[in-house]
Amino acid sequence: MPAIVTNKFRIHNSEQFSESFSESGANVYYMLLGRPQAFATSTRGDSRTDNEGSDSSPLTPADAIETEFFTFDDAIAAKKVTSSDTSFVIPRRNWTTGTVYDYYRPDYGRRITGGTSTQTANSGATNLFDSTFYVMSSAYNVYKVLDNNGNANSTVEPTGTSTSILTTGDGYKWKYMYTLSASQQANFLSTDFMAVATNSTVSAAAVDGAVNIAKIKTAGSGGSNGTHTGVAIRGDGSSGVATVTVSGGAVTAVSITTPGTGYTFAYIRNADIVAAGATSLSGAEIDVIVEPKGGHGKNAIKELGGFFVMLNTSFEGVESGSGSDVSAANDFRRVALLRDPTSGGSAASATTLRATKAIRFAASPTPGSFQVDEEINQASTGAVGKVVEYDSTNRVLFYIQTRFNDEGVDSNGNQTAFSGANVVTGQTSSATGTPDTGFGSTVNGSSFTSGYSSSELDADSGDVMYIENRAPITRATDQTENVKLIIEF
Repeated sequence: MPAIVTNKFRIHNSEQFSESFSESGANVYYMLLGRPQAFATSTRGDSRTDNEGSDSSPLTPADAIETEFFTFDDAIAAKKVTSSDTSFVIPRRNWTTGTVYDYYRPDYGRRITGGTSTQTANSGATNLFDSTFYVMSSAYNVYKVLDNNGNANSTVEPTGTSTSILTTGDGYKWKYMYTLSASQQANFLSTDFMAVATNSTVSAAAVDGAVNIAKIKTAGSGGSNGTHTGVAIRGDGSSGVATVTVSGGAVTAVSITTPGTGYTFAYIRNADIVAAGATSLSGAEIDVIVEPKGGHGKNAIKELGGFFVMLNTSFEGVESGSGSDVSAANDFRRVALLRDPTSGGSAASATTLRATKAIRFAASPTPGSFQVDEEINQASTGAVGKVVEYDSTNRVLFYIQTRFNDEGVDSNGNQTAFSGANVVTGQTSSATGTPDTGFGSTVNGSSFTSGYSSSELDADSGDVMYIENRAPITRATDQTENVKLIIEF
């Protein structure tokens, strides 16, 4: 049975996701950084290997339950994403001179009246939101194209914020929609996407069911030349009036003199053009362009296809004030979005969460200098891990344990926890350290019990909503990583 899930359903889903950040009983989201170790072919505890790609060509994550578990194994840190870190966005389209832009019409994809072919935009799009019917100017004003002057090049950049229709010298007609604020430019403008929002002044001025544009489908013939006024616009609305120009017996121009109100369908009849003075005109067909619900500018998000949501999260150095939860000593290769994770068995709420485990070494014997990414082993327990960072000042070693040999699995194929006062040795640096089992305090935001600190992010908690593998990104204490995640609904 022919059916379609409409774009309004996509808008609905994007709205529900956006609302989930701030509504009563809101979800809590965190952006996670992980994978400090290189992508490679790694060996499992049963001696079989897993090919995980390479740093230059990381694999696309599989949408599998295993992948969700593994995302926590090598997590480094997570930062909370708040409602102010989100925005509806649409594909970015910069106004560029010499470009033929599509114009707004509500029937792209429908069959053209009188035939079986499909109404298609000049760009070839068969869907309004795939067409190039809006632009952003150099002043960050967003305009909807109402008329492209018969598929002509746009050569005059639209300007101004008037709520009236703007006509430029190249014959284009534009409708101002909104302007990106400085905050939107900084946080929700990327190479490919830009924030979308409704301007309250434009929305208040919108007229529901007005018609402002009419296009000539068939010019007709035999009509009396002249400018014929007072041509009624028929349909389910009222008060719409047009002026029709006939030259050489055919319709050459149609302008709307009174937009009217309340139209969801409208047409200008050949008979009414004849009655207005174009005697003997026959075969003229005029397409009256019906505006979206509420009128142009009433709801920019719906009108421009805002079924994309951007999440913008900045990791600023070690996130000072958070206890240095975010390591700047190592690189990362993975970004993930978590929903409703827990910390210490309760719902996570802190701004940042450290996702690594940690060991505090005793001052004597003096610990060596452990290296990032090296394998560490513990005497007696056989525990294996991978160094993420070593804080020599506080004698704290941060590490991860994965499912692979040399990273987290011991000689028996088990993942064994580091414990007790057994010496820990770095396999590359040969550095050693003895866990300070008498230490039970907080260092740089990390809480220790008997010399050990567990991850602030509970493993495998919540839901992993998004995973992206990347080439390695090197961090520094004076550096900010800005992660922009675009979700399409």
